[in-house]
Amino acid sequence: MIQPVDLTAIANAARDGYMNRVVASVNDHDIHISVMDAPYAWHIHPDSDETFIVLEGTLVIDFDDGAAELRAGHMLTIPAGVRHRTRPNGARSVNLTVEKRHATTVFSHDTEALK
Repeated sequence: MIQPVDLTAIANAARDGYMNRVVASVNDHDIHISVMDAPYAWHIHPDSDETFIVLEGTLVIDFDDGAAELRAGHMLTIPAGVRHRTRPNGARSVNLTVEKRHATTVFSHDTEALK
């Protein structure tokens, strides 16, 4: 039988730091839940767009030319190849992220290899 996923229980079980876990797969994409209380490293996904949906708190997504601030209920898609980092604005943020399964992540210190 198909069972629902309790996103609130997963988020409440994450106590400190950064948690990122795949909660569902749809066709060739994964849906992750992430809970963060500190910034994530600058990176790009050269082979996948990445969509963020904020469930709790405020998520700031920094770009080379500015930042977007997303609150609960907001969604933003970052095109493949755009350098960014995510960080909570407040104690923590809880987010869903949708990206291609097995998407490549290249961290900022590795981006010179892409030029």
